[in-house]
Formats: sequence, C-alpha cells, structure tokens
Amino acid sequence: MSAFANYLQLTKPSIIALVVITALGALAAEGSLFSSPGQMALIALAIAMAAGSANAFNQFIDRDIDSVMERTKRKRPLPMGKIKPWQAFVFASVIGVVSTIYLYLSWGFLAAAVSVATILFYTLVYTIGLKRRHHYNIVIGGAAGAAGPLIAWAAVEGNISAFAWILFLIIFMWTPAHFWALALAIKDEYQQVSVPMLPVTHGETRTRNEIIFYTLSLLPISFLPYYYGWTTWVYGAGALALWIWYMWETYKKMKQASKEGYMKLFYVSIFYLFFLFLVVGVDGAIRFYNLI
Repeated sequence: MSAFANYLQLTKPSIIALVVITALGALAAEGSLFSSPGQMALIALAIAMAAGSANAFNQFIDRDIDSVMERTKRKRPLPMGKIKPWQAFVFASVIGVVSTIYLYLSWGFLAAAVSVATILFYTLVYTIGLKRRHHYNIVIGGAAGAAGPLIAWAAVEGNISAFAWILFLIIFMWTPAHFWALALAIKDEYQQVSVPMLPVTHGETRTRNEIIFYTLSLLPISFLPYYYGWTTWVYGAGALALWIWYMWETYKKMKQASKEGYMKLFYVSIFYLFFLFLVVGVDGAIRFYNLI
C-alpha cells in the first residue's frame, strides 16, 4: 500500500463518501451553486477534509484498541505500523487547518466555525469523552457525522436554515441504528476492548428494540421537508419508498438476529442514506431547473 493510500485510509474514505453526498445534497437543495459546480465541488472537498481530519484524530486516539479489534488491526495504518502516531496527528491537524482556512476565506466565519466545532466535537466529546465511557456514545457523537449539511448551507447562505437543520436531524437519527447494527455483529470485539457499546452493556434485545425505534423515527422526520413545501413530490415519494425498504430490511434482520443479518443491515443503512440524499439532490435540481 502506498503512502498516499495509507494516509487516505486514516480519513475513513467510506465515511467520507457519505459525508460528501449529504453535503452535496444540501447544496443542491439550496440550489444557488448549480451555476457554479466548481465552487460546489470545492465546498464538498473542504467538508470532506474536515471530516477526514476528525476521523484521523479518532484513529490516532483509538490506536490502542484498533490494534486489538479484528475489524481494524489488519486494515488501519496505525496498528499495521504503516504510519507513525505523530505523522497521523500532523496529517489530521494539517487537513483540518487547510479546510478551515479555505472555508473562512472563501465562505465566511460561520461555515469555518461549524467545521471546527465538528472536528472538536468528534475528537473531544465523542472519541475521548464518550466512546469508552457511555453506552449512548454513538447517539450523542453522531451529531458530528450529521454536520455536513450545516456546513454546506452556512457556506452558501451565511446562515443555517430550518431545512438544513432537518437534513442534519435525519442523519443524526439515522446514525444510532446504523452503527448499532455493526455493534451487534462485532459485539465480542467491543467487549474485548471494554468499549461500552449498547449491545455490550444492555444486551442484544435492548439494542434491537432501539434500532427499530430509531428506524421508525426516520419516517416522520424525513417527511418534514415535503410537509413544509421545501421539496417536490419527487422527494416525498422517494423518501417514503426508501424508508419502507429500510424498515422492512430492519424488521427482517432484527427477527433473524444473526451476525450475518446485522452486517447486511449495516450496509443496507448506508445505501438508504446515500440514496435518500441523492433524492434530495435530484429534487433540488428539479426545482432549480423548473422541471416540474
């Protein structure tokens, strides 16, 4: 693996892809940058770098448990010895600073401030403060992963609208069920390193019930943009269809109650969020170009 690939792996590129699609969805929903796709891409890149900075700090701090867990010890560059801890820290700092400077100079204080707050929240509140101390770690920590639409909207508008906050809330409420599906599948690994994920502290039944609750909550929340008239029926129909599919898959996998089913649901949840924000973006394009 090349040095570039090792540093890229520090950013958790699969997570970055979701952050970018949520940011682009928000930019498309706002609509004013359709005439400047280059600027839209630069904002998305800056948000990706901020998220990558937070993820790299997370791997720097968690390198001790990453070196023990099967899921990470042969995949992440720090436990594999491909990158030294000080190099990871410098890399995380540099890309975080560069993204912040760009957002501040090009798009103003608010976008830069939300970006910095996101990095600090994920690093200090989630990774250091909550992850090894509380079973609701991912519920609270999920706020960091949901900030893409807020940064994007702040960059373009100089404020954060109710629409952007609803997009944030969708991701925030999606995160626990998404991550707990993985936690159910690798419960033993979290137990081995004493990370108090919900399945470890409260058992699988409680976790399955919470997953169902959070997935159910996505239906009314995801319909709010259509209810308030911010989107067309295209988004409304797409959001409903995606939720029905996701809820059905959740019901089946929770009933199956197997590691294989939990992992499949973990990936289903990724596809759900990806396609939901793709629909947000398509709906924004439809409204911008007056196609309906």
